[in-house]
Amino acid sequence: MKHPYKKGYLAVGEGHKLYYELCGNKKGLPVLFLHGGPGAGFNENHKKLFDFKKFNVIFLDQRGAGRSKPFASIKTNKTSNLVKDISKILDYLNIKRVFLFGGSWGSTLALVYAIRNPKRVIGMFLRGIFLATREENRFYTHDVKNFFPAEYERMISLVPESRRNDVLRYYCRQMMGNDKKKRGKYAYEWSLYEHSILKLVPDKNPGKSIKKFPCLSLGVLETYYLSNGCFIPEGYILKNAKKLKMPVSIAQGRYDLICPPVNAWKLHRMLPNSRIHFAISGHSGSDPETKKITKKEMSRFERILRKF
Repeated sequence: MKHPYKKGYLAVGEGHKLYYELCGNKKGLPVLFLHGGPGAGFNENHKKLFDFKKFNVIFLDQRGAGRSKPFASIKTNKTSNLVKDISKILDYLNIKRVFLFGGSWGSTLALVYAIRNPKRVIGMFLRGIFLATREENRFYTHDVKNFFPAEYERMISLVPESRRNDVLRYYCRQMMGNDKKKRGKYAYEWSLYEHSILKLVPDKNPGKSIKKFPCLSLGVLETYYLSNGCFIPEGYILKNAKKLKMPVSIAQGRYDLICPPVNAWKLHRMLPNSRIHFAISGHSGSDPETKKITKKEMSRFERILRKF
């Protein structure tokens, strides 16, 4: 059942075609999987998180990510566009209400969508909370050096000292030009940096683990979004979180060095119907304790939302 029973492309306008797959039980609880990045896309490992006998899961590559076309494109690629795209795919599949599953940037997009379309969301599972604030960007591009100094120094070695006050924007600009070699180099280094600090127990050879990873789309779209505040007003999510009445479960790695755990706690305190689980994990959804919490919470949701 891990193989899609339906897949294809959906044209959403402005020249973008989104790749999607449907897996699982057609009569099961409808779930929309929102990948991270922005730009990471979904992969086969993400399918291992779901019991396809119980869930009907939509896997979607967001604009410019994964197999969506055009690849790594920033044209009309903003959070507001991605929010509209979610409604378009749901309308196309004739799904009136859906459960949102989002990790990292996926948690951000899920929250923004739910704030703007609360009647279409029956619940959410969120992991590795990212609130799209300036403080989080600063932590990721500067303060991580206190924990991963070697990895940080490699990443900024490509940035002139005079430009190190805004690492994000510098990397972004290097990937916006027509020099394919330069774009690939900076995209690879950005992806390597992220993968080097992703897990509780870091990969011994992160370069090998990203060999088949879409580094260009992650590098281009992530730096583009982050250097523009993810096109979300500062503090937007926490200011509006009280409006969300649907059940929400949060799984947060206590040793997450990409998305600081304090933001998961802030979000939990603002959501009226949420529960939070701190795992002995890093940022990765594949860390064992996070994965265990994920499966347990999804099973609970299937029971309580069976008659949504």
